[in-house]
Amino acid sequence: MSSPEYKSILDIHDLTLGYGDNIILNQLFLRIPEGKVSVIIGPNGSGKSTLLKALSGAISPDSGQVNLHNKNISKLSPKARARSLSLLPQVNTAPDGITVRELVERGRYAYQTWYRQWHKDDQHAVDNALQYTDLSHQAERPMQELSGGQKQRAWLALVLAQNTPLLLLDEPTTYLDIGHQIEVLNVCQNLNKHQGRTIVMVLHDLNLAARYADFMIAMKDGNIIATGTPQDVVVSSIINKLFNLPNLIISDPVSHTPLVVPQLSQAHK
Repeated sequence: MSSPEYKSILDIHDLTLGYGDNIILNQLFLRIPEGKVSVIIGPNGSGKSTLLKALSGAISPDSGQVNLHNKNISKLSPKARARSLSLLPQVNTAPDGITVRELVERGRYAYQTWYRQWHKDDQHAVDNALQYTDLSHQAERPMQELSGGQKQRAWLALVLAQNTPLLLLDEPTTYLDIGHQIEVLNVCQNLNKHQGRTIVMVLHDLNLAARYADFMIAMKDGNIIATGTPQDVVVSSIINKLFNLPNLIISDPVSHTPLVVPQLSQAHK
């Protein structure tokens, strides 16, 4: 595969990561384009979430490295990383009784020091994050009173309050119905288009991934199988290789992006 022509924000060099004899990521090389929406796809257990954590510096590789703007991410302090990128894990639990605003305010931790406590810039960042995720009118409500879609937007508001140029989102649409999935993905798309944020996220829904991604990474068994535009990656042979799924690729009549149609087995015809 030839190297794509784009400016990268993250560069992964010979990245290997495992637990004991179990290799999760196997000698990966990857460049994440700056100012784009990148989506990682692949079957369960392929290493998607582990790759996202490695990109954030939350876990250290056994060998190789991740560079953020040409700096080894493992050499950055936790606060320096938190001012450069934000990570939204797949599973999040809010403390009992915490309000939406209190949760979002935690996104400003990286900017607090002994000589700089809460500042008007912090308040401005929190208010903007609440407004952008359409939660201003819910700000004083306890998290447990929110719907699934509202809760997911609240967690997204927390990472927005960090005000980082790079957002890493691990399955931000998990457990949401289709309406709330679109709601969250539209917020992500707007952040990219109107604020220039670079977004890297893991998605399970191939058709939503193809619709929202500028760049895609296909993974299986700890390896990167393919990278490129949705038109490069969402092709029948690659989808079949990833998921052992006979399929037909057609054009989405709305977005004109690739649309995966699973083919019926003989037993269902």
